[in-house]
Amino acid sequence: MAKILREERDLLNQEKKKLVEEMKSVKKTRDDIVKEMREHKKKRAEYQSQGKSLIQAKRKQKDMYRGNVFLQAKELKIEIRKLEYEQETMPMKPKEEERIVKEIKEKKREYEKLMKEVEKQKKMEVDLTDLDKSIDELFTMADKEHEMVVKYYQESQQYHEKYIKLVEEVSKLIKEANDKHKEYLETKKRADEIHQKTVQMLGKVIAIKEERKNRYKKARDVINEQNLKARKLLEGEDEVVDKHIEELKKKGKISIGV
Repeated sequence: MAKILREERDLLNQEKKKLVEEMKSVKKTRDDIVKEMREHKKKRAEYQSQGKSLIQAKRKQKDMYRGNVFLQAKELKIEIRKLEYEQETMPMKPKEEERIVKEIKEKKREYEKLMKEVEKQKKMEVDLTDLDKSIDELFTMADKEHEMVVKYYQESQQYHEKYIKLVEEVSKLIKEANDKHKEYLETKKRADEIHQKTVQMLGKVIAIKEERKNRYKKARDVINEQNLKARKLLEGEDEVVDKHIEELKKKGKISIGV
């Protein structure tokens, strides 16, 4: 019985060993997939961060040029033409003309300044268009990385579930093997106790047999000794009888006929 239990325990341990190896392989595959998923998550986060940074930059540039500089420049140009027309067509005093000429110069300087801003705004609009394109590209790449993250996440979950199932099976086998080992030890203990009692009993039987053998030998020796003494005694009596017969023959008291 103990041998059978030991064999069953060893079979359970062998099965456990196979499952542990498979479990390690599944865990490695799962960890490799998770590692790959994290790389794509990192790239996704980088692309999203860059895209958000460009959005912030775009907002800042828009805040800088919220006013319609082109409209302001156009209105200022109309005012300059109106003043020039007044100077050229309307009679006026020298001081009044001097004031208008001065105002025309100031407005022209302001107009030139506004036109520089108009050029900057045109360039900014081109830059914003490029920014929009870059933002779209970054979030497109982020979406692709997100798809990879989802793909690897689903794969990792499949392997994780398989790993958990193997862990449960291994735990079950460990418990069964431990129970078998405990049962084996208990059975072996009982068998050893029985064996020990059997050995003790066998020793007693052997001792009893040896004692009986010794008693039989002693009894036999006594009988042999008594037989020997009786034989010697008989032999002695025969010698005495023969001797007595011889003495009677010599005395003539007896005769033996033929």
